[in-house]
Amino acid sequence: MSNSCIQDRAWAHEAIRKIEAENNRSADTHLYAVPLPEHWGVDLYLKDESTHRSGSLKHRLARSLFLYGLVNGWITEGTTIVEASSGSTAVSEAYFARLIGLPFIAVMTKTTSPEKIALIEEFGGACLLVDHASEVYAVAEQTARTSGGYYMDQFTFAERATDWRGNNNIAESIFEQLALERHPVPEWIVVGAGTGGTSATIGRYLRYNRHSTKLAVVDPENSAFFPAWRDAGESPATGLPSRIEGIGRPRVEPSFVPAVIDHMIQVPDAASVAAMRHLKKLTGLLAGPSTGTNLWGVWQLVARMVADGRQGSIVSLMCDAGDRYTRSYYDARWLATQGLDPAPYEAVLGSFHETGNWNSPA
Repeated sequence: MSNSCIQDRAWAHEAIRKIEAENNRSADTHLYAVPLPEHWGVDLYLKDESTHRSGSLKHRLARSLFLYGLVNGWITEGTTIVEASSGSTAVSEAYFARLIGLPFIAVMTKTTSPEKIALIEEFGGACLLVDHASEVYAVAEQTARTSGGYYMDQFTFAERATDWRGNNNIAESIFEQLALERHPVPEWIVVGAGTGGTSATIGRYLRYNRHSTKLAVVDPENSAFFPAWRDAGESPATGLPSRIEGIGRPRVEPSFVPAVIDHMIQVPDAASVAAMRHLKKLTGLLAGPSTGTNLWGVWQLVARMVADGRQGSIVSLMCDAGDRYTRSYYDARWLATQGLDPAPYEAVLGSFHETGNWNSPA
């Protein structure tokens, strides 16, 4: 074995140690109980992924992607890491790149929130902004080639980089935290799809452990994931760039595994904003818009359980914190420029919480 190979292995071993040590220092994320009327007989829990050091659910994915690249020999000392990202994954990858001393470039659309861009730069990363979401893939690949770097490609590797059997993945964590609750095996787990990696991991874990829990995936309007699942792959599904940062895609990503999903709900973008705002009124938790997408689906499933007289629990995710969106989704003027009016959907949520009945907006 040459000295350069020995040095490469030694550097990779140290990089893996640093990433594993960071994980070992980290406490698990909180699982909050959301208060609901006692007579409904339904318990709702939100797993707050915003408490990761890099501030979102994507912290788990970034850790897995770095480890996957390291053990495959694709990431070595001095490698420039390049990613196509709508923001949160790039923030988390910038954090881990700095942890092991590597340069990082995020390719993202110009519509990405200024708060996320600032976070990437605070972690030492650089941002390359493009006009349209469809451009990020090719520009990221080209940037990696010209820099002699490595294109992380979350959309391809998300579902294979995470161990779906356990190993402290998010599904295993949820079930451990529910162990002492009155309904420790939830009726539903509800998540969104950005890469598809989270839904693939949870869906596989449920089947591997033979849980009766069903997996529901929410998808923003115009995203390609919902029609791909609905039509069972009979025709290629395409969509439009999502207005909900972090979830929804104009194409079906390789990490999306529709066969492990029991139910999908298509969510209007304004409804995501309404549910995000409603969560703050209900609990005081300030969450981002993808959490709102989750909750619009959650409330429909709660309403169905109440109508059927079925008791049990539902778990969803608080994907990131709302302070990343103060100049966008929490800004009335910005919403108006995007043509997003959450008021009709807020009325639906208000009526639901008063009556327990779900009445979809006209």
